[in-house]
Amino acid sequence: MANHKSALKRIRSNNKKRLLNRFQHKTTRNAIKKLRDLTTKKEAQKLFPTVISLIDKLTKRNIIHSNKASNIKSKLAKHVASL
Repeated sequence: MANHKSALKRIRSNNKKRLLNRFQHKTTRNAIKKLRDLTTKKEAQKLFPTVISLIDKLTKRNIIHSNKASNIKSKLAKHVASL
């Protein structure tokens, strides 16, 4: 267990950040799944910019790697184009 006040504070703040990161990552993953399940092009094109912005936010906050974000975005763009 931590011995210093600052270490205890760091544990608390890390836990808050971890929970927020998990929530944002899970929300984005659900949005990606929802986009992949869509069958109509019109709905997919409507949802696509929202999902892309969620992915970009995760990348900006270093929750996911930038290369992974690029791969996901390109695969989603291909999927929307193929509908």
